[in-house]
Amino acid sequence: MFFPEGQVKVWLCTTPTDMRKSYDGLSGLAKHQLQQDPLSGQLFVFINRRQTQVKILYFDRSGYCIWSKRLVQGQFNFKPDATGKTLLDWMQLKLLLEGIDLENSRQYKRFKR
Repeated sequence: MFFPEGQVKVWLCTTPTDMRKSYDGLSGLAKHQLQQDPLSGQLFVFINRRQTQVKILYFDRSGYCIWSKRLVQGQFNFKPDATGKTLLDWMQLKLLLEGIDLENSRQYKRFKR
């Protein structure tokens, strides 16, 4: 099952990704395109060009794991940016996976330490 910790960093790659890539290809993208260490335990989210499939790569102390989701209809809603990557929090990842548009929803201020 896919149960990462709530405080883990989530990096969204906003450039389209070839979904034929597996562990080595996605870890290479995390290292070279996102400029992050793929062995750090962070989550790396990749979406295909049609925005109908997502893969999440993470390292769980003993090896790489890939979590994948393909939509039957509709698209994943996210706003691409010029840097090619976006840092998300855990709630934004859950909203993205559920198909809730992050741009048009209102986020209220919450206490953070």
